[in-house]
Amino acid sequence: MSSSANDNGQDAQQQLELTGRPCPICRKPGVLHYKPFCSRRCADVDLGRWLVGAYAVPVAPEETDDDEVDGDSRES
Repeated sequence: MSSSANDNGQDAQQQLELTGRPCPICRKPGVLHYKPFCSRRCADVDLGRWLVGAYAVPVAPEETDDDEVDGDSRES
């Protein structure tokens, strides 16, 4: 058996190995090749959600002092 044939067999084996955690998109068992997802489709769904801004970290607005107007600090 040639080296390239063996590499292809290892790649196929690696794609089938489960990660032990469910896919965050569809909850099926994750696959090592697409970790943490189960397939390329779920990985692409997740990427699409990032690109359209579906995932966001909530941020509390900063408090401003009464002396500051439009972010400028004016001295008297």
